[in-house]
Amino acid sequence: MAKRGMLIVLSGPSGVGKGTVRKALFEEPDVDFEYSTSMTTRKPRPGEKNGVDYYFVSKEQFEENIQNGEMLEYAKYVDNYYGTPLKYVNETLESGKDVFLEIEVNGAMQVRANVPDAVFVFLTPPDLMELKHRLVGRGTDKMDVINKRIKKAVGEISMMRNYDYAVLNDQVPLAVDRIKSIIRSERLKVARVMPDYESMLGDK
Repeated sequence: MAKRGMLIVLSGPSGVGKGTVRKALFEEPDVDFEYSTSMTTRKPRPGEKNGVDYYFVSKEQFEENIQNGEMLEYAKYVDNYYGTPLKYVNETLESGKDVFLEIEVNGAMQVRANVPDAVFVFLTPPDLMELKHRLVGRGTDKMDVINKRIKKAVGEISMMRNYDYAVLNDQVPLAVDRIKSIIRSERLKVARVMPDYESMLGDK
């Protein structure tokens, strides 16, 4: 039976660059994670593809999935649902592959409760003014939505204390290197390595 994979969770305030960092991380030649595509009820942004960036579904479909216990985590954020389908994550971890989630802060806390041995990484902006500049520069939201996101970001940053690691996203390549260093360290933790040695000792 394959050794269960490791679940890696990346989150942080809206506009901090989670998607950009995640894409850059997956382009690294020595990275071999399975990306769990999130599900959302928001409309696709220009260039986004269904099943690649998100699974874009109706509010009714999403709520049906919640009722059926088919979500690892979910949250309602600025009037839209976001969440992670449970089946894919479980099957991939059981096959021995590592799974990478890029999710919102509230969803990450649900994963923390359900999968306590996951690795939780919080991506931080240099400061709130820089975060606002990034949201405005995106050109995808109106100013009232941006102000809602900034207000929410203040609360989200205070949730950092519930994470294992904080990674500053001042430059994308540096943020990627920091995350890779965290994952290398996690693989060496005694709690992850010890079960293999206990199995060997049990065979003697």
